[in-house]
Amino acid sequence: MSKASFRDYVLSADIIKALDHLGYKHPTEVQREAIPAVLRQRDVVVKSQTGSGKTAAFGIPLCELSEWEENKPQALILTPTRELAAQVKEDLTNIGRYKRIKAAAVYGKSSFERQKTELKQKCHVVVGTPGRILDHIEKGTLPLEKLKYLVIDEADEMLNMGFIDQVETIIRHLPKERLTMLFSATFPEDVEHLSDQYMNNPLNIEIKASGMTTADIEHVLIIVNENNKLSLLRDVLIAENPDSCIMFCRTQEHVNDLHQRLARLDYPCAKIHGGMVQEERFDVMNRFRRGAFRYLVATDVAARGIDIENMTHVINYDLPLDKESYVHRTGRTGRAGSRGKAITFAGPHEKNRVAEIEDYIGFAIPVIEAPSKGEIARQKEAFQKKIHKKPEEKTNKSEQLNKGIMKLYFNGGKKKKLRAVDFVGTIAKIDGVSADDIGIITVEEQGSFVEILNGKGPIVLNAMKKTTVKGKLLKVNIARKR
Repeated sequence: MSKASFRDYVLSADIIKALDHLGYKHPTEVQREAIPAVLRQRDVVVKSQTGSGKTAAFGIPLCELSEWEENKPQALILTPTRELAAQVKEDLTNIGRYKRIKAAAVYGKSSFERQKTELKQKCHVVVGTPGRILDHIEKGTLPLEKLKYLVIDEADEMLNMGFIDQVETIIRHLPKERLTMLFSATFPEDVEHLSDQYMNNPLNIEIKASGMTTADIEHVLIIVNENNKLSLLRDVLIAENPDSCIMFCRTQEHVNDLHQRLARLDYPCAKIHGGMVQEERFDVMNRFRRGAFRYLVATDVAARGIDIENMTHVINYDLPLDKESYVHRTGRTGRAGSRGKAITFAGPHEKNRVAEIEDYIGFAIPVIEAPSKGEIARQKEAFQKKIHKKPEEKTNKSEQLNKGIMKLYFNGGKKKKLRAVDFVGTIAKIDGVSADDIGIITVEEQGSFVEILNGKGPIVLNAMKKTTVKGKLLKVNIARKR
C-alpha cells in the first residue's frame, strides 16, 4: 500500500512546493488526522505527544487558508515559551514561503515598540506568549477584527506555567466566529475546560503515544545516591557516547552547577534556563541545533516544543517534579521516526515519584545497573576520540528552501504610499520573472524589504535600478542581515 502524501490534500502548489523543499515527504499520523479537518473548517482538539509533527499539523492548513491579500492578522497562535514562539514563526514562514505568508513572533523581554511596528505592517499570522499577546491586545496594537483562526499550542504547559487566566482573557477578546485548534501532549481538567467552554463541537483527535514505548525511545532508570550522580553521569556519557544529548536539571542552580562541573572536565557543553537573557537563550539553542556542541544542560524551559534533529539521548539528571514533564523531556529524542534513548537518574527515596510517572505513562521503566568498569574501559578510547572531535554541523531543514533567495531593500515604504501589491505588480512584469519568484514583502514607514526567490535576485536587482514602483524610482540594494 502506498504511503499517504501531502498531495492527497487540497493544498495549493505554493504550499506543496515549500513542503517538498523542506523535506516533508509523508504526513505523520497527527498531520493525517488534523490537516483535512482544519481545511474543512472544523475545530480540533488534538492530544499528541511532543515530536509527532504538531506544528505542521496546524501550520500547513493555516498557511493554506490564509489570504495573502488581507493585511491584518488572520491567525493567532499562543505558545507557552519564547523559544517555541520563535520556532513556530520560523516553521510557518518556511511553509508559507512561496505563498508570501508573513508571520510575526511577539513575546516578553523583547522590544514592545519594535513588535508594535511589525504588527502595523502586513501580517498574516501572529505567534506569541500569552502575556505579551495580551499587552498588545489591551494597548490596541494587535488588530483582531480579521482574525479567523486561533491555535493554543502546548495547552497543558500553558496551564502549568500559570497562563490559564491570560489565555481565557485573550479568547474573550477574539471574534466569536473563528476556528479554534487546541494541541496538547497531556490532557488535565483545565485543558478540557478550555475545550468545553470556547470551542464549537470540536473533532477530538488522539494519537497514541508510540514514543512512550521502545518503538521510538528506549527508557531506562538507574538508582543512584545524590552524591554519586556526577560520577554516574561521567560513566554513562562514556558508555553511551552520545552524538547529541540534553541533561535536565530541576532548578537553575543545579543547571549552573552541573554545567560548571562538565566545563571543568573540558566537555563540549552549554546551558539554558529561564534566568538567562533571551538573546543568550536563543543563541544557545541555535548553536545546539547546528551541532556546535554535544551536550546541553537545561531546566524544563528547553523541554517544550523545541525541535532538535537527531537528538540521540536525554538524561534526567534530576527526576522531574511532575509526571507530565517526564513526557516532554523525553520527547526531545526519538523524534520524526529516529531512535532515541531516555536515561533517568533517581534516588532510593524517590520510588513514589517514579511510580507516579510509570502510572502516568502506562509502563514500568526498566531499572538497569550503572555501566561496569569493564564497559567503561572498553568505551573510553572511542569517547575520548569523539569528545575532542568537532561535531558535524547539522543542516538546517530550511536550507534547501532558502537557497536562491535574495532579500532586497527599497528606500520607499508607507510614507510614499507604497503597498506590497505595488511591488508584486512591478516585479512580476520584469522579463524572466513571475509572481512565483516573489517571496515575503515587508513594507515599513521609510523602506521596504522584498524577498526574491529561485535565484532571480540579480535579475530583479538590476532591473529595479531603472524601473519605477507606482511612478517612483527607488534606490535598491541587497538588504543587510538584521
